[in-house]
Amino acid sequence: MQVEPHDLDHEFPEFTSLIHELKENDESLAHLFDEYEKVNAQIVDIEENEKPCEYQEFEIMKKQRLRLKDQIYMALRSRIH
Repeated sequence: MQVEPHDLDHEFPEFTSLIHELKENDESLAHLFDEYEKVNAQIVDIEENEKPCEYQEFEIMKKQRLRLKDQIYMALRSRIH
């Protein structure tokens, strides 16, 4: 199955350099980025490998990824303005 990439570089290409800088210099945001990447990796693993997963559990994971993405976006926007 072809899975659309949702890693942070694809989600926020305009913030790629800022993301990498903050990963190195901001512990709280680095933790948020890591949490996003962990959830995203779990979702991608399920999708690409067609692993069995309860529908509700999978939807919860996708909503968690979306909440994290929103938090990251707000944090990134606040850093440039």
